[in-house]
Amino acid sequence: MLANYHTHTVRCGHAVGKEEEYIEHAISQGFKILGFADHAPQPFPEGYVSGIRMTMDELPGYIETLKALKEKYRDDIEVLIGFEVEYTVRYFDILMDILHKYPVDYIIQGQHHVPDEIEGFYAGSVTDDEERLKAYVDCTIEGMKTGVFSYLAHPDLINYTGDSGTFLKHMSRIAEASVELDLPLEINMYGFYDKRNYPRVDFFRMASDMGAPVVIGCDAHIPWLVRQPENLAGFEEFLKQCSITPGDNTVRLKPCYK
Repeated sequence: MLANYHTHTVRCGHAVGKEEEYIEHAISQGFKILGFADHAPQPFPEGYVSGIRMTMDELPGYIETLKALKEKYRDDIEVLIGFEVEYTVRYFDILMDILHKYPVDYIIQGQHHVPDEIEGFYAGSVTDDEERLKAYVDCTIEGMKTGVFSYLAHPDLINYTGDSGTFLKHMSRIAEASVELDLPLEINMYGFYDKRNYPRVDFFRMASDMGAPVVIGCDAHIPWLVRQPENLAGFEEFLKQCSITPGDNTVRLKPCYK
């Protein structure tokens, strides 16, 4: 892999290490491109504080820190400024207007909540509710169709424990949208490392059979997790089970505005 576009910072509240540590480790692993895509702040109502993303006040510092590191490491690696963004009907347009004021290279879609963090449910919670599964798929596809995301992070984050056929019936619509929009689906290395419910063999085998484009994301919350697939035990076997042969992992980045 020449590129990883999914790297976090301490501003999200659940990552560790300095930005330079992630960059140095990426260089040692042979990466030529390292994109930071920390959880974007949301323009939530006054008084609500999220525990999983930077605040609006931290946004300028995030940008300025990465701008300086772009320059410092320009001869060694290409550092990109990005965000992992929730698609939320209530806040999305406001957030895009805010991000458009900054030199942002790209954004990726990371759908953790439906319809949003305040009024909805967390997709990673265990559920066998088909209506929640459908709501997750509907919300995710609506975000995919905005045209501003460079790829969809951990598309199979929804922790559905019901019938596999029901799961694939609904999730096939995400794969279909991926093909139609030429929007890559991320095979998430952090979920594999952390033994989460994703990435799922059944989903990515189906997506591969349907011809959906894929990208691998380190989703690094620790500097040493910026690493090549062969350095994560069992990950290459996972790719084989899904009939996926990764390329250099570079993707076409889209401008992050509507």
